[in-house]
Amino acid sequence: MSVALMWEARAAEGRGAELLAWARAQVLAAEPVRREFFRAPQDRVLVITWWDAGYDADLPELPEPAAELIMRAVHRWRFEAV
Repeated sequence: MSVALMWEARAAEGRGAELLAWARAQVLAAEPVRREFFRAPQDRVLVITWWDAGYDADLPELPEPAAELIMRAVHRWRFEAV
């Protein structure tokens, strides 16, 4: 089974590039099959990691960035391939 973890954050005003660099520098406890980074208007950063694991597997996720780097709490979603 394939599971995708999505991590999305909105950077503090003008700090989108810094948030993206922070996300890219994060080292996970295990390496996913694939990891991709996206950006969008309003300094949003999205990271998707793919894992060969069951939906309920205990998988490492990106942490919450420092409060001064983001405008709100990180949003996280988990999806399974169909």
